[in-house]
Amino acid sequence: MSKNFFEAVQNRRSYYAIGRTPILSDDEIVNLVEDAVKYTPTAFNSQSGRAAVLLGKDHEKLWEETADILQKIVPDNQFIKTQEKLNAFKAGYGTILFFEDQDVVSELQQKFALYKDNFPIWSLEASGILQFILWTLLEEKGYGASLQHYNPLIDDMVLSNWTMPRSWKLIAQMPFGSREAKPDEKTFQPISGRVKVCKESEPPKTAEEKLF
Repeated sequence: MSKNFFEAVQNRRSYYAIGRTPILSDDEIVNLVEDAVKYTPTAFNSQSGRAAVLLGKDHEKLWEETADILQKIVPDNQFIKTQEKLNAFKAGYGTILFFEDQDVVSELQQKFALYKDNFPIWSLEASGILQFILWTLLEEKGYGASLQHYNPLIDDMVLSNWTMPRSWKLIAQMPFGSREAKPDEKTFQPISGRVKVCKESEPPKTAEEKLF
């Protein structure tokens, strides 16, 4: 499957019905993630983004243990829907976990004190770019994916199960897999109220200037 970049951007959607029909090999998936992490732009070239690719039993374990955590805090009459949603993620091929290395952020805050308050913000912006790049790449390759945020509830479980450095702050989770159903139709707000054009116009010419 081949699309140009903007076609992939336009077609990128949230897919919740995902499966395990093979599309890329595991090595190709990992290479995709590695390239996205490597080439994502970051403030001060900090390269603070981190990612983990969970496949097979590790992918299943994430959503099983997330269900165990949520079952303790979600009312029984609501947990059925929660369980169905988590099972849908588990049915996919894998999950990409996004992190930001807080040691990198802290080091920059110390080194460039003038921008201290900005580095955590810039870190999250960089993570958003990384998430978007991978989401769009998965779309271009034919996968369905969605972006989830069960952090911070699952932070300790993730760091413990997969021995991540404690400085890695979990930002988001992206379950992905083959597309098993069409996503809901996307609606758009009027673009005229979302984009403002600011352009200084030239002053009108006088009658005398128009002669030359």
